Amino acid sequence: MNPYEMVVIIVVIATIGNIFRARYRYRHFERRKDDQAIAAPPPENVKLREEVQTLKQRIQVLERIAVEKENSLTREIEQLRDR
Repeated sequence: MNPYEMVVIIVVIATIGNIFRARYRYRHFERRKDDQAIAAPPPENVKLREEVQTLKQRIQVLERIAVEKENSLTREIEQLRDR
């Protein structure tokens, strides 16, 4: 057997081995991800979700205040024009 043929065969075998190893890791990772999805979320996630909800409520309040100020400002401008 030619030495170059041996090198090619070794490279092919290594490549096939890497492909099988990558497939195994991907399947193993997907299985672990499914198992983790069934489990309850970590307490940190729950805390962060609550914080996000609180921040959303605060943003709504600030938007309402901004709209009210804009409306009152418009009314004041109209009153000044009427004078």
